Amino acid sequence: MKATIVTIGDEILIGQIIDTNSAFIAKSLDKIGIDIHEVLSISDSRQHILETLNQLQNKVDLVIITGGLGPTKDDITKKTLCDYFEDELVVDQEVLTHVTELIEGFYKRPITQINKDQALVPSKALVLNNKVGTAPGMWMKKENTIFISLPGVPYEMKYLIENEVIPKVVKEYKRPFIIHKTILTYGQGESLVAERIETWENSLPEFIKLAYLPNPGRVRLRLSARGTDENILKEAIEENVTSLSKIIGDIIVGYDENETLELILGRLLTKNKMTISTAESCTGGKIAQMLTAIPGSSKYFKGSIVSYATEIKTEILKVPQELIDNYSVVSREVAIEMALGAKRLMKTDYAISTTGNAGPDKGDSPAEVGTVFIALATKNEVICEEFNFGQPREKVIDRAVNTAFEMLQKEILKNV
Repeated sequence: MKATIVTIGDEILIGQIIDTNSAFIAKSLDKIGIDIHEVLSISDSRQHILETLNQLQNKVDLVIITGGLGPTKDDITKKTLCDYFEDELVVDQEVLTHVTELIEGFYKRPITQINKDQALVPSKALVLNNKVGTAPGMWMKKENTIFISLPGVPYEMKYLIENEVIPKVVKEYKRPFIIHKTILTYGQGESLVAERIETWENSLPEFIKLAYLPNPGRVRLRLSARGTDENILKEAIEENVTSLSKIIGDIIVGYDENETLELILGRLLTKNKMTISTAESCTGGKIAQMLTAIPGSSKYFKGSIVSYATEIKTEILKVPQELIDNYSVVSREVAIEMALGAKRLMKTDYAISTTGNAGPDKGDSPAEVGTVFIALATKNEVICEEFNFGQPREKVIDRAVNTAFEMLQKEILKNV
């Protein structure tokens, strides 16, 4: 099956909100063997919606639409679907009962006509019950294409995809197997990794595809196999991953789409009953943010000092003023004192510090833009390295964060 995902909303087109719905839907469909043909974002325009539906008719097997199902006048998807299917809106009693119970029972207020109108659906539609909101999903078919309309509210869309759409598609349609395996590497760029594995990549069987997914300081390698025999696909993937690990095992840190290095670090720290703190300048708290995004991080992460201003380095972290005067805030000496200050303040096993010029202009230091010092205080020593991550600013910060994680992982593994 081939699918197209369509998001409706001017707010997406002008960048007012980010379309996260399409990514979630695409992943969900891919897991059950459905090809994503394209992802479209279109305006809240009747004519635009009609033209899009017409263009997709019989071009793909499945069209999933999100947005435009709210109770206000600018939500026109249901009426436009009626125009396209030559249909009319009718009251679905089950939806009306649900909406009434939600408004009057949960929200404790009288139901209005606008609320009741949420129960209006095209008469030809199969209603997909939305138990977490008021706008139902709708499943309609025209010739060889299924059109599914879902609310744009992310948690409502996710509920309907997981509980209504995917189970129905799996039950009614035969699909191929698609197996993905993601290898997470750190410390080398995309071109260098590609150079190292070129011979291996050229020997992959035709039914296995390799994709490079680079980020500053890290590269994910995704193997995708498609076919009718799931066992054969899994065996082929595992064989090739094993052979790959013999070539670049020194930079592989994980084997899963969601296996980030910060997650791996969390497991290592928890397992070994170790703690970590941070003192961040140029990274502005991003190391702490990424560590605390992991559930259960309170077991090992104690806290952070975002010492963006020089006086915070001296007053809170107790970096000697003479060091700053002699070497500047962007220096090995200051990075080391920052890490020691955080470790001392928060009484942790490890402490990471960052200080640098992320750009675009030089700050309180003569160091070149892109220069970052990362220090790691351990039980017995402080390791400090100097890097130049170039530009732009976002790249410098991301690479500094990823490099700090890499340094921490290597140090932990040396001692366990």
